[in-house]
Amino acid sequence: MPTLKQIAYNCKKATFLIEKKQEKRLSVSEYLQLRYHLTGCSVCRLYRQQSEMISRVLRQRPFYPDTVEMVADTAYKQKLKEMIAGFRN
Repeated sequence: MPTLKQIAYNCKKATFLIEKKQEKRLSVSEYLQLRYHLTGCSVCRLYRQQSEMISRVLRQRPFYPDTVEMVADTAYKQKLKEMIAGFRN
């Protein structure tokens, strides 16, 4: 039986591939890995649906001018990481 750490790693890899697929074509190996993982992971399937929906909405919005740089500050990023880590436990 796989350890919890291995399962979490697979989900991390799957979410990475889901996001990568939004930007460019996956290799055959990556595509098969993602497809295999999604057959058994309802959480990642839901993540994929939400990610695709967010991408569609963002593509419809007009782009900000190049002079505007939107960056999350370090404290906000840390808080998000802590919230995500708490959700997984």
